[in-house]
Amino acid sequence: MSEHKDHADPGEPGDRDTEGVLAEVGPRLRRVRKERGATLAGLSTATGISVSTLSRLESGLRKPSLELLLPIARAHQVPLDELVGAPQVGDPRVRAAKPIVMHGRTHWPLTRQPGGLQAYKVLEPKRKDEPEPRTHEGYEWLYVLSGRLRLVLGEHDVVLGAGEAAEFDTRVPHWFGSTGEGPVEFLSLFGRQGERMHVRARPKRGGGGQGG
Repeated sequence: MSEHKDHADPGEPGDRDTEGVLAEVGPRLRRVRKERGATLAGLSTATGISVSTLSRLESGLRKPSLELLLPIARAHQVPLDELVGAPQVGDPRVRAAKPIVMHGRTHWPLTRQPGGLQAYKVLEPKRKDEPEPRTHEGYEWLYVLSGRLRLVLGEHDVVLGAGEAAEFDTRVPHWFGSTGEGPVEFLSLFGRQGERMHVRARPKRGGGGQGG
């Protein structure tokens, strides 16, 4: 019976991690079996897996699968993780990237991978620009770290203070920037889709709407 082979690009980091884990399964199976003083014949009787298949698993000639590993784990009375192991988790910290200055704003990227959800810390200097709402595909979240951020969204004109947040569909005409009272520092998350966090924003003027 032919075995299924994945045709993934061997150059992908995730594929290399998976192949590394699978390559270590055979030696780990042999070590666990010998630590328990079990023979291939005895393990075959306990699991219903042929001696030939068990031998090929331990030598790396047979690709391990859950169908084979689960009965072996039960026979040895060990968790499946002990037979399979797991790839090491890389350092999750995002190293400080070179800031990007655009239209007077300074952006610090907080995500490493291109595409998907993008996060930035943004510093807007003290200035008072005339709002120029625009539209584009996507969804955006804003969270003010310090200062005051003016957000114009459709018919709403609101001000977010430190600790306040807003979210909106970027297909709605929008603009945000300094109130002119001082610099403002905020987090910006932009993505194609995602969960919505409904957070109220304080109106800039009496009777104003909400930023969400």
